[in-house]
Amino acid sequence: MSLFIVGLDNTIVNVALPSIQHDLQTDLSDLQWVIDAYLVVLASLLMLSGSTGDRLGRKRTFQTGLVLFVIGSALCSLAPTLGWLIAARAIQGIGGSMLNPVAMAIITNTFTDARERARAIGVWGGVVGVSMALGPVLGGGLVEWVGWRSIFWINIPVGLVACVLCARFVPESRAEHPRRIDPIGQVLVAGTLGLLTFGIIEAPRHGWTSAQTLACLGGAAVALVLLVAYELRRRQPLIDPRFFRSAPFAGAAVIAICGFSALSGFLFLNTFYLQHSRGFSPLQAGLATLPMAAMSAVCAPLSGRLLGRSGPRLPLLIAGAGLLASTLMMTRLSMTTSHWTLYATYLVFGIGFGFLNAPITNTAVSGMPRSEAGVAAAIASTSRQIGQSLGVAVIGSLVVTSAGAAAAADFPQASHVGWWVTVGCACMVLLLGVVTTSRAAHRTAETSAERILARRAQQGASA
Repeated sequence: MSLFIVGLDNTIVNVALPSIQHDLQTDLSDLQWVIDAYLVVLASLLMLSGSTGDRLGRKRTFQTGLVLFVIGSALCSLAPTLGWLIAARAIQGIGGSMLNPVAMAIITNTFTDARERARAIGVWGGVVGVSMALGPVLGGGLVEWVGWRSIFWINIPVGLVACVLCARFVPESRAEHPRRIDPIGQVLVAGTLGLLTFGIIEAPRHGWTSAQTLACLGGAAVALVLLVAYELRRRQPLIDPRFFRSAPFAGAAVIAICGFSALSGFLFLNTFYLQHSRGFSPLQAGLATLPMAAMSAVCAPLSGRLLGRSGPRLPLLIAGAGLLASTLMMTRLSMTTSHWTLYATYLVFGIGFGFLNAPITNTAVSGMPRSEAGVAAAIASTSRQIGQSLGVAVIGSLVVTSAGAAAAADFPQASHVGWWVTVGCACMVLLLGVVTTSRAAHRTAETSAERILARRAQQGASA
């Protein structure tokens, strides 16, 4: 149920963006923060929340996340201005960061058999797919009949019921040897993501070569370099850079960033195209994209089964091919694109995305020592959120720069630059799906695992 409300939040808010823009009298650049305030906070705190659950108790952390998510949702529905809405979305992000890592820890520790774990991850992906399928239609209906504030009400009863079920059924658990809190690493992670996202989103307004933009992007680069250097020297790093010596792990992180960048860019651009350029109502826009969400829900469990039977390569290739075919079709978007072309595009994109989720986590943890599987999965989850935030920031900013003060009729042409970025992301998913599942890549994972275990043994002996 926690994954349900987090997944629902991804699509239901997108449908409401044009109505939020009209009601709060804001421009497209500011509107990007309604999405990215949530995603940047979520991505920044995922690792901290995971380690907090290991230390203080996963059940307690999980329930705290549910309560914060419910409070944030209630505040979003009451927001009088865009600034208040963005702040409330950040509170949602804090709560959301405590949900996914704990849920994945439960799956990883409950299903020890690799085949069963793959199927369980497929079910997990299916829950996300169902919530995404309901999001556009449910959100469209609520926005059209009640108003955009009502989209946040739906999280409140679901979150409260999940909290009660957690108290009843989820046993408390802690890690035997929880990781130490890493405040400096946490600040550097948040600084890297925050500065990068702020610089990209604000670039169209201040200029891509302005002092502010260059300072933000330069600051993000410096924070990233400092993060890597600092984490390499820690006994228990927040994010161990040594993990990235494993080609499957590094590839899974990049695949997650690219795949979810394509998803967030697709949803963001398509929402404004349907409602602003084509005149669809929120409900009509939600119904139009139902083939995408429905196919994602259908294909996610299939991906898990295929993953358990034959490994991650085939699901990744299907995912990359589906994303590439659909985004290429969108590069020809115009005011006269037929409805059937759009429906076919949404369906193919849904197939591609449905096959994407399960092999990302499986590839990230494959070859890793079992003691590090939870951390590896958490980094994969963080990569997903980074991809979503960068997708909205980069694609939205490029389209804003291209469109300028263009009218709604010019938006399809201005959006082409964003669609080509999604094509590039899809190409990376397809390419890395081949590279990261090769024998050579598996050898790097084995070597990396041996080095990690040797280093942990050395640390234990010295301690």
